[in-house]
Amino acid sequence: METIRLLDCTLRDGGYINDWDFKRKNIRRIMAGLEEAGTDLIEAGFLRDCAYREDRTLFNSVRELKQILPEGGGRGGYVLMALHDKYDVRKLEENDGTVEAIRVTFHDYDVDEGLEFGRRVMEKGYRLFVNPINIMGYSDSSLLRLLEKVRELRPYGFSIVDTFGSMTKKELVRISSLCENNLDRGTVLGLHLHENMAQSFLLAQTFLEIKSQERSCVLDASLNGMGRVPGNLCMELIMDYLNRSYGKRYDLDPVLDVIETCITPIREKEPWGYMAEYFLSAKLNLHRNYAEYLLSRGNLTARDMHRILQLIPEEKKSVYDERFVEKLYRVYEDRTVQDQAAIRSLGEVFAGRTAVLLAPGKSLEYQWDRVRDYIREKDAIPVSANFYFEEQQGGYAFFSNAKRYDSYRAFRNPREHVILTSNITRGVGEEDDVVSYGRLAQDGRPTENCGVLLLRLMRLLGAKEAALAGFDGYSTGQDNYMKGYFGEYHSARSADNEEIAEEIREVGRSLPVTFLTPSLYEEAV
Repeated sequence: METIRLLDCTLRDGGYINDWDFKRKNIRRIMAGLEEAGTDLIEAGFLRDCAYREDRTLFNSVRELKQILPEGGGRGGYVLMALHDKYDVRKLEENDGTVEAIRVTFHDYDVDEGLEFGRRVMEKGYRLFVNPINIMGYSDSSLLRLLEKVRELRPYGFSIVDTFGSMTKKELVRISSLCENNLDRGTVLGLHLHENMAQSFLLAQTFLEIKSQERSCVLDASLNGMGRVPGNLCMELIMDYLNRSYGKRYDLDPVLDVIETCITPIREKEPWGYMAEYFLSAKLNLHRNYAEYLLSRGNLTARDMHRILQLIPEEKKSVYDERFVEKLYRVYEDRTVQDQAAIRSLGEVFAGRTAVLLAPGKSLEYQWDRVRDYIREKDAIPVSANFYFEEQQGGYAFFSNAKRYDSYRAFRNPREHVILTSNITRGVGEEDDVVSYGRLAQDGRPTENCGVLLLRLMRLLGAKEAALAGFDGYSTGQDNYMKGYFGEYHSARSADNEEIAEEIREVGRSLPVTFLTPSLYEEAV
């Protein structure tokens, strides 16, 4: 009896990267390549209540899956996954052999509903895999209660699903032992891992070493580890390991071909892989969306994220609450300081003067001569936003983003004048002017755009005029910034242009604003 099988979940779990839009041609290429490689099971996508499109791996029925299977397919067994509350099981056809198994997933708070869904799947003639979400969130006693119910149901398989990527070797040994000793001997034991702590390959090897020799197992993996950032166990790695250590005969060449033609182009646009921020969410066994929310803000260091994530209480960890984490973030950013002296000192410099505000758009580079002449003509004060432009020679650098300030201060000239918002706490010098973040962010509509915060500061300080240079706006697919300045730290989107333009309009009602270089914001204004 074959006791070790591989399940490829690229078309299902990998779909979180590209909204399951692989394109019909590539779906069939991936399936055919995996079949040729000898992959035991191929998870073709989700069963979901949705409008079916042939370019995506979301299906309303098994019949829709049959339409896209490769010609002459069948060397690999096909599997579908269903979240019990996102698919009407009444639509599921009787099994005709197209699908080898259906994997049903549920949370710890709706176990009975999930298992009832699974029972109805079995009644339709399908093998059932029970895939409980976030097994690390179960106490030993609650896991034993679940295993007792699963034993009564007698499904084909049960998976250890490390949803948040927080499992260590010690915890895998503990959970595997509970499963081995409390599942029916005929139940296949599965393992689904994530790369939050860069341990999936190690844990897969450990699992194979400790599992009972009599029990069959299924290991999940995906091509090049494709899956929600940071990703999954890499199929090519585990295939090679099984070939070398367990006498398997998977053919890696078709897998490598499919990675090159179908997966690498996706990864170039939407990369995945280990990131320290997702390690933090795994370390605390938190829903990954908490880390994603904080990353999307674009202005937090990993240290800041760690501090915020540590504030999430136990009852909020496994079920994502966006309003709650947003509140934590806002409170953390709005660290009020006594800034009256800084405001008074800066007011003496800027009141009645023209300020030329510099952003690192490409127009600043090729129109700098014009901007420099304007500064000289107006006797203006240059202020750069979230960077320091070396050509400006004097003036100020204003920072509201901790990541960008960290990059700047590593090369900072101590003679440069710096203005910081109070959410930045590391590397603050005695001579730096610190202004309360909340004073600027809550003046009018809240925003995190540095340029808008800087405009509000200039209005507060009584500047006569604000002239903008390098405020180009953001265009999708374009090189929007001067080389060497923002790098990977920008999180702008083209959809932000109108919102930022409206903020500039609002400031412009009480502070004259001039665009010195071409800007999408000016077009929107």
